[in-house]
Amino acid sequence: MAVPKRKLSRSNTRHRRSAWKATAPQLVTVRVDGRDVRVPRPLVAAVHRGLVDVDSLPTAAAAGSSTRRKA
Repeated sequence: MAVPKRKLSRSNTRHRRSAWKATAPQLVTVRVDGRDVRVPRPLVAAVHRGLVDVDSLPTAAAAGSSTRRKA
């Protein structure tokens, strides 16, 4: 691990931390047992092998629809 030569100021530390952004996982639609399921790309092979429980994952139709009721 890299070790800094000198102390980093509070301002520089916070500026560096605030610049980091998390990204949402890229979801791919996969057909399992006649049902479309959206899963993160790294899990596609595991879903095809049956290692991931697809009942706990949202379906493709439910993922695209809004969860709020229209008045």
